[in-house]
Amino acid sequence: MRFPRWVAPISWGVAFPLLHAGLPWSLSRYGANYGWSASRPALWNLVGIIAVAAGFTVIAWSLALHFVSAKQGWKVELTPRYLLTKGPFRFTRNPMYVAAITIWSGWALLFGSPLVLAGLAVIWMAAVFVLVPWEERRLEQRFADAYREYCRTVPRWVGRI
Repeated sequence: MRFPRWVAPISWGVAFPLLHAGLPWSLSRYGANYGWSASRPALWNLVGIIAVAAGFTVIAWSLALHFVSAKQGWKVELTPRYLLTKGPFRFTRNPMYVAAITIWSGWALLFGSPLVLAGLAVIWMAAVFVLVPWEERRLEQRFADAYREYCRTVPRWVGRI
């Protein structure tokens, strides 16, 4: 089954805000909100807004590149038919995971919420131990030497150790 291109911005425009804004906000309503008093965040909590904005910017940039690269629309499959190596994909092989972790870090700081921090830990563990290794195996199967060269030149996360 193939989805037309116009479906992507609509689905992304709903799914990503629900997952990366609605869920952290909902979690923050339960339990303590450190740094908050009189229903207002402390100045140090507000620093989290920078991380949230940066993460959503990277996700939007990444999704825009996917949109441009899938000219024929999206076939329902787990591995794309194209290998993205430009934009944020020049700096990390996983810009959307890095962005999601950045967003959740920002929300945890802004809300001062241990539950949002726990959500961040779940996302981080899922990305590091399950999702990224699984995706990398599939991409290597599909793109072979081109993907191996990409892995050689671009770090999995951000920067080189």
